Amino acid sequence: MSMIDRSLKTALALAGAGALGLAMIGGASAYDGTNCKAPGNCWEPKPGYPDKVAGSKYDPKHDPKEINKQSESIKAMEARNAQRVANFKKTGTFVYDVSKIPAAN
Repeated sequence: MSMIDRSLKTALALAGAGALGLAMIGGASAYDGTNCKAPGNCWEPKPGYPDKVAGSKYDPKHDPKEINKQSESIKAMEARNAQRVANFKKTGTFVYDVSKIPAAN
């Protein structure tokens, strides 16, 4: 391999690396953040999507019964935990299964 071939390969490698670096810089500077309504509020709807979802065709209209299911299950969990804690304070042993805790006298 001659000296000219080596220098040509080196020049091509450097040119390729330079082009890659310029492409990366150009892609990173494409968004300048000037479309924010307030600091940290930069959400913009896509074209054809309404500014307000409520009342539009995109409004999910959640069923109140479905929304309350989680709060009801949390209340039941807290009641079971209270039974476990009361039994632990009374007996000194922790019983996970609430059905195995003897009824209070």
